[in-house]
Amino acid sequence: MTALAASEIPATGVGRSIGGGLVDLLGSVGLIGSGFGGVGGVDGFSVFGTGPEMAALFVGFGLVVGILFGFFGMGGSFLVTPALLLFGYQPSVAVGSGMAFVFGTAVIATLKHHDLGQVDYKLGGLMIVGTTIGIEVGRMTVFYLQDIGLAGGVINVIYVLLLGGIGAMVTRDALSDDGDADEEADGDADESSGAGGHGHGGSDEDADLSNHTPPAIAKRIQETVRIPPMVTLRGDVRVSVWVITAVAFATGLLSGLLGVGGGFIRMPAMIYAIGAPVPVAVGTDLFEIVFSGGIGSYLYGQSGGVDLGIVVPLLFGSALGARIGSAATAVVDSEGITVYFGGMLLAGSVAVAIGELGGLLGIALLETVGLVLVLGAAVAVAGAIVVTTLRTLRTESRPTSVAE
Repeated sequence: MTALAASEIPATGVGRSIGGGLVDLLGSVGLIGSGFGGVGGVDGFSVFGTGPEMAALFVGFGLVVGILFGFFGMGGSFLVTPALLLFGYQPSVAVGSGMAFVFGTAVIATLKHHDLGQVDYKLGGLMIVGTTIGIEVGRMTVFYLQDIGLAGGVINVIYVLLLGGIGAMVTRDALSDDGDADEEADGDADESSGAGGHGHGGSDEDADLSNHTPPAIAKRIQETVRIPPMVTLRGDVRVSVWVITAVAFATGLLSGLLGVGGGFIRMPAMIYAIGAPVPVAVGTDLFEIVFSGGIGSYLYGQSGGVDLGIVVPLLFGSALGARIGSAATAVVDSEGITVYFGGMLLAGSVAVAIGELGGLLGIALLETVGLVLVLGAAVAVAGAIVVTTLRTLRTESRPTSVAE
């Protein structure tokens, strides 16, 4: 498949619809544009999109991905990059544009999580060095593989393995731990809300973090790896800086190699390797993605790997979606939705595999099926979040109405 040609689209109507979120969005896009000039075949802002039909698709897809990103703290370009590859874009453009997209979305979502008190700036700051080194190593690897004609295949294989493995783990844990989680959370049910317990802010959040118990594997790592310097994080978590650096490098490498913010690896790693509380892991993950996405998109942009004609319409949609997803964490219990998220990762893995097979065999239908699976899975989970949020708000408003 060949990449679709870009054409100019107006952005005024879309800009009005996303209100305050667009202010942050325009700042992010302006930073990217001023740093890159004309990249990916786009001369600054002379071209905003990829044509009326594709612009609408990218705006809608950005909305969906933004909801997932804001709610789970992961779910940005790990969907966008495979979709761009299935559309036929060059691997370097798909990866670079994915990183530029996730940078803009992360800025918007991080501001919301900051308001909820869910960002550990000490942890995020400690991860920047390892993340930066990992991104540069990943970027160099992509361009080397592209020069020898292996980038697309290698990236797709890694996506299949990662999405499939993580999706299976998330789905298994969601199904097997549901009953146990309900029993453990029973005593805190009246005080807790939000995705995975991360819908809090202010003093309530601090009270919950004071009772935080790290997962067993995180405790084991904390007890085994006690190489100085040690640092104390939010939730009374004490861990070696070297553990944090290792997690940062690994996720940075994936960011540079796959064009992702690294959240779908970093967020679980913060929980299971570092021992951070779920709400802190989500918020800090987004804060870290601001840096990994910003650094990665700048590096790729300098090499002509960022196409603003792709990024801008995606960001217009995600500006609203990220705020919706972040706000939903305050009212929605994610236990019932996590299994769908795991299913979405599995569907994404199958979609990339089908698309790659279609490309190898020259069967366009398989590539189309793969693209439909990627988009469909994302829409289904985002829809579940929105519907559950509306139902929860409606349920909570009924007692108030009766009392009045």
